[in-house]
Amino acid sequence: MHRCGRRYARKNDRLLTVEEAAERFGSGARFIRRLIAERRIRYVKLGKPVRIPESALDSYIEERTVPSLREARAARYGRAA
Repeated sequence: MHRCGRRYARKNDRLLTVEEAAERFGSGARFIRRLIAERRIRYVKLGKPVRIPESALDSYIEERTVPSLREARAARYGRAA
C-alpha cells in the first residue's frame, strides 16, 4: 500500500468498471483509461481487469472543482458566502 498521504478506498466503497466510471463522468472509456495510464486517478488492479473505487471518482471531481468568485472571496476574507 502507498503511504504518501493518499486516501484509501473505503471499506464499503463500490468498485466500478471503466465503462461505469466513464458513464458517471459523462465521458468515454478512453478518457478513464488515460487517467489510469497516467496515474491521475486511484484504481484497483484485479489481475488484468481494472476497477475504480467510487471514492476515487469523488476525490478526482472534488480536487478539480473550481470555486465561484463568491466562494473564493469568502474563503480569502473569512466570511460566509
